[in-house]
Amino acid sequence: MANKVIFNSEYPIITQSNELYSRSEGLIPAHTQTMAKGPSQYVNGISPKYIKRGRGSHVWDVDDNEYIDYNMGIGPISLGYTYPKTDNAIIQQLKDGITFSMMHPLEVEVAEMLREIIPNAESVRYSKSGADVTSAAIRVARAYTGKNKILCCGYHGWHDWYVSTIARNAGIPQAIKDLTFTFNYNDIDSVRNSIDEDTAAVILEPVVFDEPNNNFLNELANLCKEKNILLIFDEMWTGFRMALGGAQEYFGITPDLATYSKAIANGMPLAVLTGKKEIMNLFDSDVFFFNTFGGEALSLAAAKATIEEMKEKDVIKYISTNGRILIEGINKILYNSDIDFIEVKGYPFRSMLSFKESAGDPLLQKSFVQQELFKRGILWSGFHNISFSHTNIDIEYTLSAYNEVLLMLKDVIQNNELASSIRGIPVQPVFRKTSDFNTKPVMK
Repeated sequence: MANKVIFNSEYPIITQSNELYSRSEGLIPAHTQTMAKGPSQYVNGISPKYIKRGRGSHVWDVDDNEYIDYNMGIGPISLGYTYPKTDNAIIQQLKDGITFSMMHPLEVEVAEMLREIIPNAESVRYSKSGADVTSAAIRVARAYTGKNKILCCGYHGWHDWYVSTIARNAGIPQAIKDLTFTFNYNDIDSVRNSIDEDTAAVILEPVVFDEPNNNFLNELANLCKEKNILLIFDEMWTGFRMALGGAQEYFGITPDLATYSKAIANGMPLAVLTGKKEIMNLFDSDVFFFNTFGGEALSLAAAKATIEEMKEKDVIKYISTNGRILIEGINKILYNSDIDFIEVKGYPFRSMLSFKESAGDPLLQKSFVQQELFKRGILWSGFHNISFSHTNIDIEYTLSAYNEVLLMLKDVIQNNELASSIRGIPVQPVFRKTSDFNTKPVMK
């Protein structure tokens, strides 16, 4: 019998997941289209690998095991799976068509909505993925400034200009690698010391899990203005979650350009570049950024319905409230259990458990917690991406599962049984890094 969201006596049966996984071997490189969804980020042998349906905050794998989902599609599911208002908007638009031979009215209607809620959205462009719009932002920044080098901090997609900074950068010419550099979050000196006369833009995720310290974001904005460098906020995670207008609304800092995707359309593929008119006007005739599916109507209909629902239901406040309850509940468990090797980091809309090396390999700790949460009907990879569909009952149940699992983790660590307690292949590292990787141009 398939597992439910209860304290199941056995780990989930994943026969169908493993069969599909075997069929993908050699057919789909790395088995997955998104690294964060792939088998390397889950305990291979215990965790399911394929999800077939979802409703609200719950999902069911191909073996019919049910879970509360805290990944929510790796970010895009902001309201919930099969959310009625968004789905109905898609269905109604589907009756009229998907993609047309001319522009669709929704392109204007959604852009007007975005202009109302996003501080820097004097102009708006659409695409399908976050990497598309971050790359468009880099291109137009270079065109506007007449300069070439980029400083970045965070994860910005798979395109050459960014991936040239990571170890997995085969296939990228050295000339491109020589144009992008990194800086440390919360370290304004690492930015200042990397700027030269050819620096066009600074792009960063305004927050990931660490909070800005010592007025970092304001200092960064001032530095960019002083040096005639464009400031770009990558708001894939903060947009439509941290505040309706994203981190720029939350912190009161208006970047020159900003990029959005994920939460904007509750799962439909839509990405947005917003910016100041004098920069965005270059897309009229100087900078090329066009794509067939940018004005695809189903995603725009979903975005319109999602934004309307967020405004009408005060979704951001709900997410923040439930996320805060979860964080406070976990911290209470850690305190009462005298667990000092785990820290909850992040904001209410998106938090994570951080495991300290003092208690052993953090990935083994994470793997143990993950496999035990899967057994109890919780889909988890270290994070809590809170949606409007996560209920008080979901949060309460999750805390009860944490209360048991974190004590179990403490016991296996104290008994030196952590490694032997992992029942499959542990979670593998990813290249994502947001600090301690400062590289800077060679000053001439």
